[in-house]
Amino acid sequence: MENASKALIIAGAILLAILIISLGILIYNQAAGIVNSNSMSDVEITQFNAQFTQYQGTQSGSTVRALLQEVLSNNLTQDDDGRKVTVNGNAGVSITTSTSSVNMEQINTGGSYTVTCSYGTSGAANAGLVTNIQIDKRK
Repeated sequence: MENASKALIIAGAILLAILIISLGILIYNQAAGIVNSNSMSDVEITQFNAQFTQYQGTQSGSTVRALLQEVLSNNLTQDDDGRKVTVNGNAGVSITTSTSSVNMEQINTGGSYTVTCSYGTSGAANAGLVTNIQIDKRK
């Protein structure tokens, strides 16, 4: 009788251990799914893009300087390179994902510039996000 009660206690302990391990695996899988879900909702994409798309079109030099400050600020606060924005064009200013400051003396505050935004391709991690801004000096 004594052996039977010990066997039941051991069996109960094994079942309890299996239950705890299963619960741990379940929680881990749910948390991993949330962490791996880096995609942004449509609202988040729109909010991200709005900070740059408001500058699209023909802009004055002072507005272009404000845009460049916005890009630098964004790039410094983003940990994910897919959410960093590059700047190029014939205006003489270039910002890469690793640029931490930029010389804006090439941007004439009274000048006129054309600003165009490019977006990430579908299927990429940055799909739908502004990834590049083209700034061209108007003649």
